[in-house]
Amino acid sequence: MTPRARLAIEQSEIIAGYNTYIGLISSIIGGKKIIGRAMRQEVERARLAIDEALAGHTVAVVSGGDAGVYGMAGLVVEMIMNLPENSRPQFEIIAGISAVNAAAAILGAPLMHDFAIISLSDLMTPWELIQRRVRSAAAADFVIALYNPKSIRRVTHLDDVQKILLRFRDENTPVGIVTNAGREGESKIISTLADFTREDINMFSLVIVGNSQTFVEAGYMITPRGYKI
Repeated sequence: MTPRARLAIEQSEIIAGYNTYIGLISSIIGGKKIIGRAMRQEVERARLAIDEALAGHTVAVVSGGDAGVYGMAGLVVEMIMNLPENSRPQFEIIAGISAVNAAAAILGAPLMHDFAIISLSDLMTPWELIQRRVRSAAAADFVIALYNPKSIRRVTHLDDVQKILLRFRDENTPVGIVTNAGREGESKIISTLADFTREDINMFSLVIVGNSQTFVEAGYMITPRGYKI
């Protein structure tokens, strides 16, 4: 969390967000009114948050990480823009720290060159399209960060992605796994493309697959930028 995001939460009258994320910031919410909802109820809680803002309240809509990276910023802004121009509430998008940045810092410096971020959640994106994106990023030798790598319902997607990547990359390509980045219970594993699916990976994990130049030294993943040293 950035200091500016924390300040916005502290200064807001109402906090809206996914119940799990609300729980993570309970220590700074105090007695504020909470609009908490479960997964897949994003539209409802965004609408309630906007209604509160239209009523004159200061509302913080929170996401896990950065609101603009697989977060709530896009949905809330879309819904506000659907309102008549003269009745839209004022809003501000405040940067947070996305899991990809937090995890990269824990792993070392794996994102020093071009990289792609791909979510393996197929709730709103067809699985065929996700696989095509993985193939394209792998063929272009991007470092690839995988969000939502595994869930109780999606148990084979990560194995399918591994098979795709092995068509383009050496089996010894470094793969970093960070779970609960920046949170209690944080863990870090550095594995290889051949073996990483054997590790404990869940919805709170972020997986970073190196490119053809990424290497591991002293427990850190490093992707060279290209400087001559």
